[in-house]
Amino acid sequence: MAVTATATPLRAAFRLFPVRVERTRRLTPHMVRVTFAGPSLDGFHNGGRDQRGKVLLPRPGQQEPLTPPDADTLGWYEAWKRMPQETRPVMRTYTIRAQRAEQAEVDIDFALHGTLGPASSWAANCAPGDRVLICGPARPDAGGVDFQPPARTGQVLLAGDETALPAIAAILETLPASLPVRVYVEVAGPQEEQPLARAADVRWLHRDHGSPGLLEAVRGAELSPDAEPYAWLAGEASVIRDLRRHLVGERGLDKRAVCFKGYWRAGLTEDDD
Repeated sequence: MAVTATATPLRAAFRLFPVRVERTRRLTPHMVRVTFAGPSLDGFHNGGRDQRGKVLLPRPGQQEPLTPPDADTLGWYEAWKRMPQETRPVMRTYTIRAQRAEQAEVDIDFALHGTLGPASSWAANCAPGDRVLICGPARPDAGGVDFQPPARTGQVLLAGDETALPAIAAILETLPASLPVRVYVEVAGPQEEQPLARAADVRWLHRDHGSPGLLEAVRGAELSPDAEPYAWLAGEASVIRDLRRHLVGERGLDKRAVCFKGYWRAGLTEDDD
């Protein structure tokens, strides 16, 4: 009699990790690092670079976010969508800045913009012991890493605003010292600058002090076609779209060598978008 093999179900690429705030550290006046911890993070597989995940926050009046029912069977996102809006956790997308597996900790850096958004308000006021859910990679190579330069890349361009700064910082930590890198970061002013792994290659643009914007600054970047440059762009969607048009349409970069991400849209929240 033939024996029928039973297929092993594929483990979900992303799942929800219940965590608590372990500590916070103000990096600049408008950037705070929140360190999350919890035994569930034993199964967290950070891909590094610009690895993205989602933070699910409690609604006003809740001590912690409600876990979507049937997340294991429906998938976490479908289960989240089916929750009543008044109890469904607030969800925002962030870069996983770092992971320390031996301590079961992950860091996420939050850009603060007052009370304009629930995540900004939460991050500015959170305290050790506060609980959230992180949706993150549950297996190696789960996805969510967009910085993927080809092996032949001989030059890298990174450009973005403060929302892209955590990803830029994490990307720089992975690049070999021999690889030429040009970095443009637009922030409010000098007080928002942060130490980076490749500080000598960074040009800080201070929007409140008359610096050129990202597009104008990148127009002056020296890019050698012979070096097969790779560009990674992230920030406000319309600015990033214009940057990509400049690099592909005016500078002649292969569109496959330009990774661009609209992290936010002026006048819209992630719920609107």
